[in-house]
Amino acid sequence: MKRKALFFGALALILTASRLCHSEVLWAEENLPLAAALHVKGGLTLYRDFWFDKPPLLPAFYMLAGAIDGVPLRILGAAHALAVCILIFAAARLRWSEREGYQAAAAMAFFLTFDTHSSAIPVAADALMLAPHVAAMLLTWKRMPFAAGLAAGTAFLCNSKGIFVAAACLIWNWRAFPALAGGFAIPNIVALAHLWSHGALLPYYDQVWKWGRIYAGVTFVAEPWKNGAIRSANWLGFHAALVLAAAWFWLRDRTGDGMKWAGWVAVSMIAVGLGWRFFPRYFYQLLPVLTLAGARGFTIAGPRLRAAILLAALVPMVRFGPRYAMLAAGEDTWADSAMDRDSRDVSRLVRTMAQRGDTLLVWGFRPEIYVYTGLHAGTRFLDSQPLTGVPADRHLTQSTPIAPDLARANRGELTHSRPSFIVDGLGAYNPRLAITAFEDLRPWLRNYHLASKSGFSTIWRRDD
Repeated sequence: MKRKALFFGALALILTASRLCHSEVLWAEENLPLAAALHVKGGLTLYRDFWFDKPPLLPAFYMLAGAIDGVPLRILGAAHALAVCILIFAAARLRWSEREGYQAAAAMAFFLTFDTHSSAIPVAADALMLAPHVAAMLLTWKRMPFAAGLAAGTAFLCNSKGIFVAAACLIWNWRAFPALAGGFAIPNIVALAHLWSHGALLPYYDQVWKWGRIYAGVTFVAEPWKNGAIRSANWLGFHAALVLAAAWFWLRDRTGDGMKWAGWVAVSMIAVGLGWRFFPRYFYQLLPVLTLAGARGFTIAGPRLRAAILLAALVPMVRFGPRYAMLAAGEDTWADSAMDRDSRDVSRLVRTMAQRGDTLLVWGFRPEIYVYTGLHAGTRFLDSQPLTGVPADRHLTQSTPIAPDLARANRGELTHSRPSFIVDGLGAYNPRLAITAFEDLRPWLRNYHLASKSGFSTIWRRDD
């Protein structure tokens, strides 16, 4: 017990310290749920009162930090990562022994630290699903299919790819389909009933599912197959330590469960590939299966193979380790965080002009500006994706809308609103999508005057 307490205490310190280094940065995958949580905290209802195209548990999680950025948010992220490590420890210990449990927890903590910062630090939808994903498999192995279904259903409320968590559970115990399906349904029925009772059910469908289907159906990648192959190879190479250890386990496994492991990998890879984008954060779907298999593979490996695995782990550590020290020393000069620095700059300008009761419209995908200014949205839109019809994954370089009719209707709605300030954080990057480039908004914009500018943002202030 003492050994276990020391081990997880050390993991908690490492995870917390690494995340606190990022307390002055908000990454793109956490700014929208944090802004949504801020508005819910202010008394608004998700989906009904403002546009949010993510599942409902995401802003609920950010509410646990009080919808506050900085240290509270980073401590919450560390607690989530530690919970994932504890769950995967329990799963590996149940499957094999406590030795594999320690290996799995250590590997999970490592790759939740020394991975792409914009994926590892934010608790985005894909990362938030890790805990219920691992819990679902743990409960499946414990022959508790109803509870496993509850966990998989919770994963689905974090990310629609949670359906593949349920599929993985079925691969291991397909006879338990009725119990698993029943458990899966319960949290989703509760969530739907809650949304219905607050008049948010139809907006939830429109924003999460209708818009999500349009988004997933139109990729911006020119050669999706080639892109998928390159990004998958890059991720697997970067995670070569896990891949080597997992491959050794599968080569040496004599339990007869090889097809089940392969099936889990297959459904996880299908989830990664949905939408043909293959962003690094999507690969979190693969992390539990590779971590568990890798923990067993490392345990049964000989000295030479273990040395090779540890050597492979140096690649992500060397790539991302120095960044923690730089951030801790206040040396934030990343191109990756330049937009966040500009958001802080423009927010300081807005705060000097804002008065009590003022509201804001942020044009572009810059919802962190609501967090930094403390102002609520003066419209139903926290970002400009539903107003331009161009998703944030491409709107810095492309301007072709994927939903022009929806965007036009939303702009019509926008012209009936009266936000005190408009911050255009997109036009400097892509002038074709600047707020002034939309002819149907120009009469409405005559009510505003140019108030100030930062490096990449323009502030407009209402005249009356």
